[in-house]
Amino acid sequence: MPVAPVSRLKKSEIIWLSKHYCKAHRAPFLIHYSCLTRENPPDNPIYEKTGFADIEATGLAGDFDFMLSYCIKELDGPIIGRVLTPQEIHRYIFDKKLIEEFSRDLRKFDRIVVHYGKDRRYDIPFARTRALRWGIDFPSYKELNISDTYDIAKNKLKLHSNRLESICQHLKIPAKGHRLEPDIWQRANAGSKKDLDWIFIHNREDVISTEQVWKRLQPFIRMADTSI
Repeated sequence: MPVAPVSRLKKSEIIWLSKHYCKAHRAPFLIHYSCLTRENPPDNPIYEKTGFADIEATGLAGDFDFMLSYCIKELDGPIIGRVLTPQEIHRYIFDKKLIEEFSRDLRKFDRIVVHYGKDRRYDIPFARTRALRWGIDFPSYKELNISDTYDIAKNKLKLHSNRLESICQHLKIPAKGHRLEPDIWQRANAGSKKDLDWIFIHNREDVISTEQVWKRLQPFIRMADTSI
């Protein structure tokens, strides 16, 4: 069971957690932090910081391919992230610094929302694979929670496809304004700044769309504390 992220909390919030108990187990929220999210008492002073994450990479296999960009959008807030520079590709640095920054930025959130990006899927397993390749400290078990909008669509809707674009089309959410054509992809992989910038815009659009899908579908689910 996740414990409170005390390094990110104010002293007053830590004291509140230690003095208030969950209904389910009669244990302090300080050690039953997941109960705080589920029960959400009216005097809860702590906001679960949610981020919507997406990556772009040269391919699907983390041992052969490398990450091109990442974005994390704070719920109702700004987007953080960046795209590789041509120099990082030409000098064979590839995604080493990018993965380090992505790992650091993930830790700024309590819950990460992805689309087809949790275990046995793509975004997080790919990034974790690259982090291990570079010896970078990636968020570990119980550090933060993860939710996947693919699961919600698959379980709660009946669409012809559960791809992000298909869900957005059905819900009339703008999506994929900057499509990734093969020529753009190949030039970006070779270090073309213009095409790398195009991919980053596409990446930003995906996290914006994911946030909108989450807002529409989240009321139909029970929030689960599934670790990254």
